[in-house]
Amino acid sequence: MTGSELLARGTRALKQAGIDGAGRDARRLMAFALGAEPGRLTLVLPDPVGDEVAATFDTLIQRRAASEPVSHLVGTRDFFGRSFRVTPDVLDPRPETETLIESALAEPFDRVLDLGTGTGCILLTLLAETEGTMGTGVDLSADALAVARDNGASLGLSGRVTWLESDWFAGVEGQFDLIVSNPPYIAADEMPGLSRDVQAYEPRLALTDEGDGLSAYRAITAGVMAHLVPGGRLVVEIGPTQAGAVAAMMTAAGLKGVSIVRDLDGRDRVLTARHPD
Repeated sequence: MTGSELLARGTRALKQAGIDGAGRDARRLMAFALGAEPGRLTLVLPDPVGDEVAATFDTLIQRRAASEPVSHLVGTRDFFGRSFRVTPDVLDPRPETETLIESALAEPFDRVLDLGTGTGCILLTLLAETEGTMGTGVDLSADALAVARDNGASLGLSGRVTWLESDWFAGVEGQFDLIVSNPPYIAADEMPGLSRDVQAYEPRLALTDEGDGLSAYRAITAGVMAHLVPGGRLVVEIGPTQAGAVAAMMTAAGLKGVSIVRDLDGRDRVLTARHPD
């Protein structure tokens, strides 16, 4: 059997299982099974495939058909042009979070704090995209911090980042030019509406506060003024219906210049605000 024939079989299986983007996912899994770069897959598909590769690919297809995320199957997810290790202990990096990166990079900074760092993709991307900056990544989960630490080492950034196990600001010391966060913002009553990929395979702690989806923003705005330098910025990702509520919290905390940034789909995605000079 050639790679093309095996790929066609896998794509059909995913389509029959109702997987969105079946063709895309099957190609990514085929590249992984073959040990090939995804961009070069077309070049090797006409070649015969060995039994071991075929068995590996079939197993991956079966797991994907059961809604296991592709990132968990291959162990990585791309974000802002870099590859990050992913496990069931961390939230998958998502394209819409790149809106937060672009907002954070709009102005220079020297020290950045990432609250709820997960894979570390936000913090590590900000450090990789700038020179001489230093960062601290905070997470309540020791397992998530282990993943973030590995990602930092893979990107050669270990010397510029500190990892801290903490409940938001509880263990944080000092002040920062920039504080960023993509916190759990899904309300408990919205959880049943999420796809099986997310519900079954991503850490619930990183998705919901088991309440109204706003608890993290209350904690962040309660402590942010003590940890921002004058003129420093807070940049947070939000759910598409939360801008008004979170903006009000920012204003009540004493932050100024609250601004909404929309993602490529036109949805409210990021809020930015500033410590008064």
